[in-house]
Amino acid sequence: MADMESLCQKVQVIAREMGSFLKKERETFDFDKVEEKSAHNYVSYVDKQSERMLVDKLSALLPEAGFLAEEGTGSMNDSGYYWVIDPLDGTSNYIHDMAPYCVSIALCDKTGVLLGVVYEVHRDECFYATADSAAYLNGKEIHVSKVSALTDAFIALGFPYNSDAYRPVAYRLIKNLYGFAGGTRLLGSAAAELCYVAAGRFDARIEAYLGSWDVAAGSLIVQQAGGKVTDFNNGNNWFSGEQVVASNGSLHDTILALL
Repeated sequence: MADMESLCQKVQVIAREMGSFLKKERETFDFDKVEEKSAHNYVSYVDKQSERMLVDKLSALLPEAGFLAEEGTGSMNDSGYYWVIDPLDGTSNYIHDMAPYCVSIALCDKTGVLLGVVYEVHRDECFYATADSAAYLNGKEIHVSKVSALTDAFIALGFPYNSDAYRPVAYRLIKNLYGFAGGTRLLGSAAAELCYVAAGRFDARIEAYLGSWDVAAGSLIVQQAGGKVTDFNNGNNWFSGEQVVASNGSLHDTILALL
């Protein structure tokens, strides 16, 4: 296994290369080629092409590792290591020429997430961490906020495509946050918003019915920045993306009580 710090640096280079590809493709993007996987859940030819490219680049970097990818490129194997990737997190934003959208890459083994890199294209921001390091943004160490009161909290929400199942939760959150929290936002990119929690821009982020590729890298970065990530029951079952609460830690119990 390569030195983790060196490997993380190489992954950052790949993430930026993929970001440049996304940005270039956006200039001539063809909306007519967008497909709908389920109600309002879109995938574009850019998602598919960029995923194939990303698998190729990461395979050359670490040939023994398998893949868990949103569009199914690559496969798991018995090596013990696997990449969890989303080459375009925030597809709806991307196809409507809105920010943020990003490249999300995590390397995992049976113990958990070993490294995470998230590159947000519009702001040219590369967030990264390893399981043994601090969290960084473009080379500068980052930390979660110290906000502890809901009235001061700036909270990111995600409304997943599984709207029927999530609607009761969404209503509850709106009821308990609107007019009570310092502010709420829906930005449309889970990976980017998790990193914004890590950087202290948001104090918490809440969503369900995601995939591991949406949350693996960003959640590691939150934790290494001093934050906390759990499921809705304060358990450690967040990796699947089914339920994810990320916070600065100080607000975590308050957020869980709202849920």
